[in-house]
Amino acid sequence: MGNICRSPSAEGVFRRLVKDAGLSDVVRIESAATHAFHLGEPPDARAQAAARKRGYDIGECRARQVRPEDFREFDMILAMDWDNLSLLQQQSPKQYQHKLMLLMRFANEYEEATVPDPYYGGPEGFSKVLDYIEDACQGLLEVVRKRATQYQAA
Repeated sequence: MGNICRSPSAEGVFRRLVKDAGLSDVVRIESAATHAFHLGEPPDARAQAAARKRGYDIGECRARQVRPEDFREFDMILAMDWDNLSLLQQQSPKQYQHKLMLLMRFANEYEEATVPDPYYGGPEGFSKVLDYIEDACQGLLEVVRKRATQYQAA
């Protein structure tokens, strides 16, 4: 929603996985908000602390809102929960609706459909969010790796 908790955490996790996989030159990763609550702000200090504990640096991220051109420029636009997915569906032109999905669709270990918002809870919520995100990003990496391999072969 505000691009200060879940989405910059996912950006940081996925950025590291993509780098480790040697795909940084072909995969573009950005996080964005569906609301304009925190534009220009860094991630929540609790999200940064939880990420740092696992070796991710998300401190350079700055909140931005989804732009109309994002729907055209990105191959996938992943939402953390049903409310944000619905907002993205309302904003997206019809020809790009197929790009919209929930991040947890790529999870292998956790069966939850969405990543819960940790903003109003304690530190344990941020840790749980990272558990979900790490799982889903591992699955997402497999999909992206296949697409990147097909793209490079073409």
